Amino acid sequence: MTDHAQSRKARKAGIAAFVGTTIEWYDFYVYATAASLVFGSIFFPEGTDRLTGIAAAFATYAVGFFARPLGGIVFGHIGDRFGRRSALVITLTMMGAATFLVGLLPTYADVGVLAPILLVLLRFVQGIAVGGEWGGAVLMAVEHAPEGKKTFYGGFAQLGNPAGALLSTGLFSLLSTLGDNALKEWAWRVPFLLSALLIVIGVLIRLKVEESPVFEAEPEPDEGLPLTYALKTNWKPILLGIGTLPIAVGGYYLVTTFITAYATDPSVGLSETVVLNALSVAAVVELVATLGVAWLGDKVGRIRVVIWGLAAVAVLATPQFLVVSSDSTALIFLVFAAMRLVMAATYGPVATVLAQMFRPQARYTSISLTYQVAGALFGGLSPVASTLMFQATDSIVPVIVLLVAMCALSIACLLKAPQHTDDATTADSPAPTAPAGTAT
Repeated sequence: MTDHAQSRKARKAGIAAFVGTTIEWYDFYVYATAASLVFGSIFFPEGTDRLTGIAAAFATYAVGFFARPLGGIVFGHIGDRFGRRSALVITLTMMGAATFLVGLLPTYADVGVLAPILLVLLRFVQGIAVGGEWGGAVLMAVEHAPEGKKTFYGGFAQLGNPAGALLSTGLFSLLSTLGDNALKEWAWRVPFLLSALLIVIGVLIRLKVEESPVFEAEPEPDEGLPLTYALKTNWKPILLGIGTLPIAVGGYYLVTTFITAYATDPSVGLSETVVLNALSVAAVVELVATLGVAWLGDKVGRIRVVIWGLAAVAVLATPQFLVVSSDSTALIFLVFAAMRLVMAATYGPVATVLAQMFRPQARYTSISLTYQVAGALFGGLSPVASTLMFQATDSIVPVIVLLVAMCALSIACLLKAPQHTDDATTADSPAPTAPAGTAT
């Protein structure tokens, strides 16, 4: 294949990964934003304490994270056995259907306890879909790319996160101008129902992308199941990968989902519109920065760039949460944007870091299991744990300490992370082709 043809296919795969993950993360963030703002009051008994209601809503939110490892296993098997593209079309359709149905759900006032039960069931379906989505989208982008540009093209899949967040928070910010009553009574349903249109667009784009060349060239694992091969051969990089991700999957929700609930708490008193607008601007900053830090990862080393980002997150942890008590809206916007800028450095290159931690055999299963177990542990529990810590101590300090500790764990695991290349897909040696700190 000529360099031009490979670059064209890499761009096509990258754009498809961007569009698909944007839709998936839009669906996921729509739920997260609604959980922060309205679910506590409409899906749980009237009279529930505000923080208790939010914690309960975040608990239903966490269900999606705990379903994600199952989705990673199921769709990892499909992706490793039958192809990345087939798995991705199914996950996108599942996610869209579940999100659309959330928009049609009756409230607690309508059907009582059946309302949160149905909410949890649909959240579980969302979790399974996202569990199979991310790994496949990353692999389609990374495996189509030439060696010297893998981090850059892997960044296209990561663009979906800030783009989905921007669509979600931007739409909720617009709807919040209609007033609290409108948002709680009917307007919260609009972002969920719009998902149907986005899914049709995403599926059509994904059907036009060719299958991953690495998948087509990879040998079958010796063991019967990709999961068996992954756990037997890749257990060490899986553990390192999980330890690499606390900030990318957990810290991210602390500075988006949890901070929305914290900043709008009566003890802080920031308006929902200001928070949502600040998060929307921050999402734009991250969206613009993601490909830049991914490109930098190819130049100076993707692991090095992620470590720089983690150090900056730790420095900004205290200002991020204290600034919401400020009277300066401009300062709030500035700090939120700065945090998401350095978050981009922890998130943009990490797709390729994880992909190249595993050899091609059972790679879809391995990367999905890694990312989704980390998501369940750090993403699913961090908003709930933070809300409960704040409720118990009436202080934001424990949340700040948690965020800094997550940065430290990520850095420690990244320093030991292996990195392989795709030049020899049948290589037997598990040794990485370059040490962790080099320009890989």
